Amino acid sequence: MSNKPGTLYVVATPIGNLEDMSPRAVRVLSEADLIAAEDTRHSGTLLRHFGIGRPVVAVHEHNEREMLHQLLARLGEGQSIALISDAGTPLVSDPGFSLVHAARLADIPVVPVPGPCAAIAALSVSGLPSDRFVFEGFPPAKTAARRARFENLRTEPRTLIFYESAHRIAESLDDMASVFGRDRPSMLAREITKQFETLHDAPLGELADWVRTDANQQRGEMVVLVQGLPLAAGREVDAAADRTMRVLIGALPLKQAALLAARITGVKKSLLYAHGLRLAGHQPAGEE
Repeated sequence: MSNKPGTLYVVATPIGNLEDMSPRAVRVLSEADLIAAEDTRHSGTLLRHFGIGRPVVAVHEHNEREMLHQLLARLGEGQSIALISDAGTPLVSDPGFSLVHAARLADIPVVPVPGPCAAIAALSVSGLPSDRFVFEGFPPAKTAARRARFENLRTEPRTLIFYESAHRIAESLDDMASVFGRDRPSMLAREITKQFETLHDAPLGELADWVRTDANQQRGEMVVLVQGLPLAAGREVDAAADRTMRVLIGALPLKQAALLAARITGVKKSLLYAHGLRLAGHQPAGEE
């Protein structure tokens, strides 16, 4: 038994095209003592394609915490474990956080083996600002919660990236268009790297209409990108300041809320006061 702990490798795998599998990923998986896969049947196809015959165990959202003790014990004995998800980079809307977190707390080396990620792949070809962006994963499944999430992001200045399921994409885009505005620039990236890859950019309203009327666009893996709300000069009430004001005006008089929000966020009190008036419905959106 080794006195040194083993290594947990977090290995990215193709999101569609098997040619995107890196030589390093093949080597790490071929040499690992154990492969922890989200779905052993799904990953079995990938492993067989590359002639990888290492032991595989299922680690998914329903059993990850139960598997922690066993996996940490093997790592503690000096064994190496390669963590993979069904596709792309583990932990990006996939299982694995609990294992990685626990391994780092136990001073076990955790090594990334980078590769495909649908969110980054879509962003790179979207034509939307990529210097600052925020990944929001899957929106809530229920309409009210989903619209509330979008409302909280309405004034976010960074490019927004969402994953969405095929059976909710039409209604989700409708909600985005309603909350963010039908003219907001956006893109749908569907089935990236696969046979029916589709990259369609349009204002949100047009994108929602296009998907709703074409059943073929309601199939497969979806990434939706939405341009952030541009910050006009002198009116920089960003998403963080907006959320702060929304909380404070529910508990304090508007002037006090604006003063406290200014201290918290660094945004000018006058801008926050005017923003609070708009939130309260006392001032049209175009007036300062």
